[in-house]
Amino acid sequence: MNEEKLNISIRKFLKNVGISSQRNIEEHVREKVKSGLINNSKKITIEAKITSKELGLEKTIDGEIEIEI
Repeated sequence: MNEEKLNISIRKFLKNVGISSQRNIEEHVREKVKSGLINNSKKITIEAKITSKELGLEKTIDGEIEIEI
């Protein structure tokens, strides 16, 4: 197996996931702040799920995002 090609391919996928996720999260936070549903600094719980039927992979990553207003 070509480890370098695997590593590059995974990094490319994760870069796409990171950029797309960040944009989506920022958009939703801005909407909630604008609508007044978030009106003070707080931590938002969040989770990301990575799945692959072919690999039998199902992983959830939990975290928090700090919002300062």
